[in-house]
Amino acid sequence: MARTTRRRRTGGLGRTDRGPARALPPHPCPAVRRRGDLPLARVLRRAGARSPAHPRRPDRRPGPGGRRRAASGSHRPPREPVGTPPSDRHGRAPGPRVRARGAGRYRRRSARRRQRRPCLSRGDAVTGPRRSGPFGEGDWVRLTDPKGRRHNIQLVPGREFSTKKGQIRHDDILGQPEGIVVETALGHPYQAFRPLLFEYVVSMPRGAAIIYPKDAAQIVAMADIFPGARVVEAGAGSGSLTTYLLRAVGDDGRVGSYELREDFAETARRNVEQVMGEEPANWSLTVGDVRETMSETEVDRLILDMVDPWSCVDLAVDRLVPGGIVCAYVATTTQLSRFVETLRADGGFTEPHAWETLVRDWHLEGLAVRPDHKMNGHTAFLVTARRMAPGHRSIGKSRRPAPGAYGPDYLGPRPADLDD
Repeated sequence: MARTTRRRRTGGLGRTDRGPARALPPHPCPAVRRRGDLPLARVLRRAGARSPAHPRRPDRRPGPGGRRRAASGSHRPPREPVGTPPSDRHGRAPGPRVRARGAGRYRRRSARRRQRRPCLSRGDAVTGPRRSGPFGEGDWVRLTDPKGRRHNIQLVPGREFSTKKGQIRHDDILGQPEGIVVETALGHPYQAFRPLLFEYVVSMPRGAAIIYPKDAAQIVAMADIFPGARVVEAGAGSGSLTTYLLRAVGDDGRVGSYELREDFAETARRNVEQVMGEEPANWSLTVGDVRETMSETEVDRLILDMVDPWSCVDLAVDRLVPGGIVCAYVATTTQLSRFVETLRADGGFTEPHAWETLVRDWHLEGLAVRPDHKMNGHTAFLVTARRMAPGHRSIGKSRRPAPGAYGPDYLGPRPADLDD
């Protein structure tokens, strides 16, 4: 009777043995012995050991660069390690080895990818951002693919931008007008335009949360930021609103920004320089509390983007010119109520106006015309009020407040003309 044999995997190492199954002797590694209930392959990988029944053969020692040498007389060429870039397979020097996150093998990454790409110096960039005309060196370009994915790149001669659909050569965009369709090396199209300000601010580097374009537009319009205005902004954040204010006041106006945190102020400075091309001469950025460090004595507009804007009401009374506007940007209803009631209790401002802005896109395809499923909902509340002339108090509202509005449960400020 023919003797039967069976194939048995030993240690999960890919080798087979013909013959009766036999138990391995106790492993010398304590970590392996403690994990005897685990599959042997996982145990060996965790412990970094091999089964004593199958020691490492001399002809399988790792060669230079971590590769295994093929056995003598083997017809199979040595395999490349997983993750080796194509450049390493063509005789060029491999880059530094980097441990891949969550993986048990080393992967290679070229030194060129690891190096930080140098940005253009201000001397190399154009003087101020170019708003129209052909694309030039240093211009920012917004690339959009058919699925709506967007990428912002800065044009540098000879450089390439890598996407999942292939590489785009900067030289293919330089000198071309806006609105061109540029193709990657694999033939996938991208539209090229200069990014608009509202497109940039929603993707700008940020430390603090930004004021979104829909609210910035309301502030510029409802607070009447006019050319030549003197504006103070308490809470620069990441510089989103600052860029809109600088555009609105023009060269004859001035914007003073105050920020408590130095890291936020540095982020705002870089973002403003990115949009304006350089740090504007009519803009000042101060790190500190606006209530203690404000140097402007007369301002036309005071914008408060802070947690406790009611603490700056006395400052607004002292620094705003008659007819000037104070505008607060607050996120919660409790902040909204307290700020409005503080303005009323002071009596030096007109009746506050509070509102919020909701923006909803629409879906348009033939007869399928309907509101979009997603929208820009609540971001914050806005409040504006105008400064009365010195010695004059606001006439307030003629309509009496609702019963219980200022009842015993209300603990905030009370209007000056409210009877007890």
